[in-house]
Amino acid sequence: MQTYTYTAREASSGKRIKSEIEAESEKGAAKLLQERGITPIEITDKGASHSPLDKILKRIPTKDRIIFSRQLSTLINAGLPIVQSLQTVSDQTANKKLKEVVSKVIADIEGGSSFAAALEKHPKVFNKVYVSLIAAGETSGTLDVALERLAGQQEKDAEIISKVRGAMIYPAIVMLVMLAVIVFMLTTVIPQVQNLYDGLPGIKLPILTRILIACSRFIVHDWWVVVVVMAVIGVFTTRWARTITGKRVTDQLKMTMWPVGPLFVKLYMARFSRTGSTLVGSGVPLLQMLNITAEAVNNVLISDSIHAASEKVKGGKALSDSLAGDPHFPDLVPNMIHIGEQSGALETMLGKCADYYEKEVDTAIKNISTLVEPVLMIVMGLVAFMIVAAVLLPIYGLTGHIGVNGFH
Repeated sequence: MQTYTYTAREASSGKRIKSEIEAESEKGAAKLLQERGITPIEITDKGASHSPLDKILKRIPTKDRIIFSRQLSTLINAGLPIVQSLQTVSDQTANKKLKEVVSKVIADIEGGSSFAAALEKHPKVFNKVYVSLIAAGETSGTLDVALERLAGQQEKDAEIISKVRGAMIYPAIVMLVMLAVIVFMLTTVIPQVQNLYDGLPGIKLPILTRILIACSRFIVHDWWVVVVVMAVIGVFTTRWARTITGKRVTDQLKMTMWPVGPLFVKLYMARFSRTGSTLVGSGVPLLQMLNITAEAVNNVLISDSIHAASEKVKGGKALSDSLAGDPHFPDLVPNMIHIGEQSGALETMLGKCADYYEKEVDTAIKNISTLVEPVLMIVMGLVAFMIVAAVLLPIYGLTGHIGVNGFH
């Protein structure tokens, strides 16, 4: 049993309360509160550290989960009991957090829980896809195959995410360097230009120079205002992005914003197809597969579309027909699913669909990189031109002023 702190509201009085409760998991704590007529708002593990540094140090990388799955699959396939297999994998892993989680899983199994039920108590480490595949593997007696499928899916997903992040690193670095150069010019060069012309009577600085001097004064003397405003905007934006409305807006932007919109659409389709193929191949029922993939895609709008399709499937409609015409699903997806339904090879067709979109993600990343580089060069050129012009234009004006005065 673990201790959780919670913030909740009493259904009868509407009073907001904050207290502690003991339960086996966060989900169990929420269920206990609801049984008492209390609506939970926030539930957190009392023993868990919430400092960013601790979260970074104690996180479990995807690579460690992949190795865990593959090693466990090999040991179970060799005929070792589940507890002995888990203990062996735990001894071999160097990640302290994973060791701690595996130890708790072993204790739960020895206490009578199934492997899937023991994993379900650690949702931050083992998501619904993982738990569902393990449950299906336990039921069918193919736990080693389920673990091997999980490792393969995790590798594919991690590879795609790594490529997308890699494509974003170069533009981010260039933008940071450009911002640093602008701040340097505004805080060192532009003030010197201002000091140079302050002592010359009758010289009217160009509008561009005056604008940059005003920006320079603001940054030099009122930099704290910028920091405070940026911090406030960052905090409110982050909190807003976690709300339902915020998630909808940000997820919509991801799929429509140029030039990354098509990339994210293909990424979500690859994730939906790959997860669906893995779950169907492991014997997970179709409706359960849809509910799990709705969460796995990590996009509210696509998740809503999958849930809507699930309701149609409950009513007797085919999955391909349920997804056909949905604005968030390209026609290729329901068409491939239709072929799989007709041929009885839904797992295979979903896998082929995932392969196609994973290749499309690679192509989209290359296209974005090719497109972004010249755009960034143009932007950097314009910024450099503005700064150089702001410095040189007054010099030309000063030359003309001296020439006129000398002539008279």
